[in-house]
Amino acid sequence: MPKLRVHNFPMSLDGFAAGPDQSVDNPLGVGGMRLHDWVFLTKAGRAMMGEEDGSGEEGIDSDFIARADDNVGATLMGRNMFGPIRGDWGDESWKGWWGPNPPYHHDTFVLTHHRRDSIEMEGGTTFHFVTDGLEAGLERAFAAANGKDVRLGGGVATVRAALRSGLIDELHVPVVPVFLGAGESLFDGMADAMMAYDCEQVVASPRVAHTRFVKR
Repeated sequence: MPKLRVHNFPMSLDGFAAGPDQSVDNPLGVGGMRLHDWVFLTKAGRAMMGEEDGSGEEGIDSDFIARADDNVGATLMGRNMFGPIRGDWGDESWKGWWGPNPPYHHDTFVLTHHRRDSIEMEGGTTFHFVTDGLEAGLERAFAAANGKDVRLGGGVATVRAALRSGLIDELHVPVVPVFLGAGESLFDGMADAMMAYDCEQVVASPRVAHTRFVKR
């Protein structure tokens, strides 16, 4: 049966998965990019961002990055992950953080309260905008995935909502040894929701402790 999976969703030692004050200059909030520094050192992370020269480190971290694409046929994300714009889309010039060739390469669904036409990007990514909620977005994503799994990309509020509803089948949280001090907490107030999950794996590299939770 197809699953809803969260991969490579890093968290600081003090529990924040994004910093405060998201903006164009700080797409993951102030200090939030520090949570992802390890990704760009890996071979799989560099390939994901379009660097095809084979550079980057292999090993545990790179393996976790690569595993995020295994058997995934569609992606669902919240509007905060797609960009910093709030309210009406305006002139609709914003097409995501990732440039003309986003790293998804399949149908990608963005949860929003404001209607917008789909956007076809290079490399096979098409962004679709869903205005009728999380479960409707999941229904569309699973249909587009055509029997494969769906990856839930974030942001924090979207992952928390899916955890509260018991919708996530697998959750991979790399714990990064930095402190943000403020921002968006991933697990604050989520103890009851997490009772439905077992910690299946804890493994560490010199840079990240990877924790993987699986729904019972």
